[in-house]
Amino acid sequence: MERFFNTAGPQKPDINYTIDPLSRFNLDEMLSLIHQQRYFVLHAPRQTGKTSCMLTLRDYLNERGDYIAVYSNVEGGQASRNNVQSVVKSTIDTLAEDFCDILGEKLPHEIRDEVKDIGEDAQLATYLRRLSQSLPKPVVLFIDEIDALVGDSLVSVLRQLRAGYVNRPKAFPQSVVLCGVRDVRDYRIVLSNQDIVTGGSAFNVKAESLRLGNFSKEEIRELYMQHTRETGQQWDEACFPMVWEATEGQPWLVNALAHEVTYRMKENRDRSVTITPEMIYRAQERIIYRRDTHIDILIYKLQEERVKRVIEPILANAEEPDEKKMKTDDIQYVTDMGLITRDRGKPIRIANGIYREIIPRELTWNTQQTLIQEPQWYQRPDGSIDMEKLLLDFQQFFRENADSWIGKFDYAEAGPQLLLQAFLQRIVNGGGYIDREYGLGRRRTDLLIRKPLTDGYGGPVQRIVLELKVKRPKDGLDTMIDAGLKQTWEYMDSAGSVDEGHLIIFDRTQEKPWEERIWHRQAEYNGHPIMVWGM
Repeated sequence: MERFFNTAGPQKPDINYTIDPLSRFNLDEMLSLIHQQRYFVLHAPRQTGKTSCMLTLRDYLNERGDYIAVYSNVEGGQASRNNVQSVVKSTIDTLAEDFCDILGEKLPHEIRDEVKDIGEDAQLATYLRRLSQSLPKPVVLFIDEIDALVGDSLVSVLRQLRAGYVNRPKAFPQSVVLCGVRDVRDYRIVLSNQDIVTGGSAFNVKAESLRLGNFSKEEIRELYMQHTRETGQQWDEACFPMVWEATEGQPWLVNALAHEVTYRMKENRDRSVTITPEMIYRAQERIIYRRDTHIDILIYKLQEERVKRVIEPILANAEEPDEKKMKTDDIQYVTDMGLITRDRGKPIRIANGIYREIIPRELTWNTQQTLIQEPQWYQRPDGSIDMEKLLLDFQQFFRENADSWIGKFDYAEAGPQLLLQAFLQRIVNGGGYIDREYGLGRRRTDLLIRKPLTDGYGGPVQRIVLELKVKRPKDGLDTMIDAGLKQTWEYMDSAGSVDEGHLIIFDRTQEKPWEERIWHRQAEYNGHPIMVWGM
């Protein structure tokens, strides 16, 4: 039976196409830290392979025979929140089960029963001390989902691990690896009395913080070619740069796209069918529209105020971040979630192409559902979009509804751009695609609409570039148009084979009458016609 691409839970190499987890981090560094009896952190965004890496390293250590390595997931204590007694009991119960599985004996349960009457602020430390003293080899303990614990309970667990540190390795684990989404030093833990404790102060014995990265381009190719070697199914070479642009190596997204095109698209279960770029695009759309768990978690996070403070200026193409609104801790929090990234010497940006699509589409979802525009109103007989007719209608819609509709967005600073994207998304849904480029320091949003004119891969495609800019009161219109025409042409040139280009300028000068804001005229740059729209 052939293996498959995994999108749920840890990798199982016997049934999943897998990149060797031990190759995804510096194994020598990890072993050195364990040998040096260090306590350290492994963190990464959700569904990047942390658990698979820890389980594989646990098995690797146990096979070598120098340590007793145990993996334990403490997420079950999350439900008890600030009830320290309940969380500590849950943690010890989980540890006892996991130690029993590795040891094949009941000793961990017996020691758990011995410490059950000890106060909760010392019970975990006592359990680990007595268990370590009773075992013939030093213990290496991997604790997963540590950041699922909160408040007083998290502080108690961290402090008890810290308290036993001096007794390692004979009377406490030689090495403890805490695993979660964030580095423990970044935790701001709110106690039940509203005091705030930092993770660094509660667990100041941490020696290192290691971050698990995404797949490289080479690893994506290797993962996909495992499928080819086992089934014979081929990938069009153009798929690989497309997958990289869409995912930038985010492991869940890489696997989800492949699973979609090789399995969920039933016609592609015929392994003689070659996977094409058009199939990758369709897979991406289906994943976004279906809102799988990974996507749903990110969407939920967009409602958090600290996430909004970071994402909103990116969507609004702010020239530079408002330091009063965008705090360093907020940026680190959103980075740790995997939503944003920063290339050396450049502003922060959304982490990959799929996330760039998800965010504006989700923020305008309700708006899309209440718009009455239908795609066929703007389609020519050959199936292409009549963009001039569409933008004339949008101008009128924007004039009549901008103030009330933009006020509905949680991300109001980016309101004009989001409203147009909602309008366009409603038109292309089911029959086209919108590629988006936006970010801090750009002062513009680039949109590329791709509308296939026939069914199937390789047929003619209508390609339309839209450049969106927001005019502030201090901006000169003529200067903005000159810069915008150049930017529009540059995007048209880089996109290649573009049928038409449009420069759209949203004027946010509130006191200016709509008669002066709404206009359009033909212009050109380097001999290329570009329609300029004022709104």
